[in-house]
Amino acid sequence: VQLQASGGGLVQTGGSLRLSCAASGRTFSRYIMGWFRQAPGEEREFVAVVTWSGDTYYADSVKGRFTGSRDNAKNTVYLQMNSLKPEDTAVYYCAVYKGLGSTSVPTNFGSWGQGTLVTVSS
Repeated sequence: VQLQASGGGLVQTGGSLRLSCAASGRTFSRYIMGWFRQAPGEEREFVAVVTWSGDTYYADSVKGRFTGSRDNAKNTVYLQMNSLKPEDTAVYYCAVYKGLGSTSVPTNFGSWGQGTLVTVSS
């Protein structure tokens, strides 16, 4: 499967953005999809996961501000980001869960998209 993330940009503190991740392939609806981010000089970190049925789980740092969702008819998963903070600045990636291990660990995901940059100005 190939993933294409989009929707990043420059936004002020408190603003919103919606990221999209479009996937190729006919079996998208079976995938557990993850969102991760990587700030400059930092390791990639878990943001959210969206299961095949649309259940969502979030990192504590984004809980209550970010919402993950998916549209299986469009082979797309979304990340709605509200109340953005400067510390949310990072390249955001989507990826497919490999099926083994924790869904918050980046190494348990594959087919990484190219990432989309989110910059939140103070």
